[in-house]
Amino acid sequence: MKNLIIKIIFLFGIISLYAQNDNMISPYEIISDVSADRIEKDIRKLVSFGTRHTMSETESDTRGIGAARRWIQEEFERISSECGGCLEVSIQRTLEKGSEKTRITKDTEIVNVMAVIRGTQYPNRYVIMSGDIDSRISDPLNYTDDSPGANDNASGMAGVIETARVLSKYKFESSILLVGLSGEEQGLYGGKHLAAKATEEGWDIVGVLNNDMIGNIEGVDGVIDNRSFRIFSEPTNPMDSDFEQRMRRYYGGEVDGISRQLARYVYKMTKTYMPEMNPMMIYRLDRFGRGGHHRPFNDAGFAGVRIMEAHENYTQQHQDIREEDGIKYGDVIEHVNFDYAAKLTAVNAITLAALASAPPQPQNVAISGAVQPSTTLYWDSVDDENLAGYKVYFRETTSPTWDMFYQVDKEKTEFTLNGIVIDNYFFGVSAVGKDGNESLVVFPSEVKR
Repeated sequence: MKNLIIKIIFLFGIISLYAQNDNMISPYEIISDVSADRIEKDIRKLVSFGTRHTMSETESDTRGIGAARRWIQEEFERISSECGGCLEVSIQRTLEKGSEKTRITKDTEIVNVMAVIRGTQYPNRYVIMSGDIDSRISDPLNYTDDSPGANDNASGMAGVIETARVLSKYKFESSILLVGLSGEEQGLYGGKHLAAKATEEGWDIVGVLNNDMIGNIEGVDGVIDNRSFRIFSEPTNPMDSDFEQRMRRYYGGEVDGISRQLARYVYKMTKTYMPEMNPMMIYRLDRFGRGGHHRPFNDAGFAGVRIMEAHENYTQQHQDIREEDGIKYGDVIEHVNFDYAAKLTAVNAITLAALASAPPQPQNVAISGAVQPSTTLYWDSVDDENLAGYKVYFRETTSPTWDMFYQVDKEKTEFTLNGIVIDNYFFGVSAVGKDGNESLVVFPSEVKR
């Protein structure tokens, strides 16, 4: 009962913070703006190209990945023209040499289509939503036969385009990048190229929301569920040093890496503003033995998660279109639930808007409290005119979410939790804006004696 009361206070505190500023961007307005009809139209358009295989036709205006990516670019440009040029639309092209040892057997251009809502205060600070352009059937090298890819992943790509439409109405402190990535089915090429570009150009990436299959509600196990979805995240940063990995044995943090904090943020936004939905935080990088386009960003040291349906249907993934023993195989439009895809698109949109409106997260968060009856958190001051203060979070070590917090004035850079023994909880700090939006929670990376 005590924990339930604390969680109710926690959620009420969030809602109260958001209610303090009449000029805030309303998450409810964003949710209501997302259109299932527009998403359906976009999915049908992507399916109409016949195949979007990475090595498929590029010269035709009606078939193949070339036509699909040109249409996506045109759609971004049309959205931009309607908002007075608010989107910076661009193309990233990278040539992959063909090899019989890979899934790209002929020289192929990997083309990513990007649209940026440039941040007003932090133009080089990015929150990213991605979807995959390409599709495949049973043979990953078959680039000629029809491969509609309605759910995998026209649904995710349509969600990105719809999010661009909805968020183009607003301005944000940080930049929002909406991107269609290519070459996912052949080896996550598009993500690798964009992550390399981000590293080379020194992008400050807050997090990547990768959407891969957000339109199916009926699983191969027979479960039908239009409320649940999964958020996959790896536990720690693979770029952490050996020293940082060793220190986790003594000070904790095994489930508190930057991607896990991003997953918790998505979870919190959903439970606060879309309580009818059931976000499931999955403590894995991705499905068992499988991969998605958030992984290249994780590999480069950036926070990234995969958002997708809760119940997959394997007869509708990577399958030739056919019927065998009464089972219809193939990723066709009839299996997509457009209302569900709209719900998951809304989850992305409100998360992007909140993160892009929030102050930067605190840096150099440290902790002390060994053999003490209290715990103290320290951090560097966040220099942001929108800063209202900070939240010092704590949770029981077995809890997946940040359940309790104290609000701290913006002039302070340390806070002591009296009566809270460091051994029994995990801790973190976030920065909160005047409009109530807050940064990701930062887990302590330093121990003070």
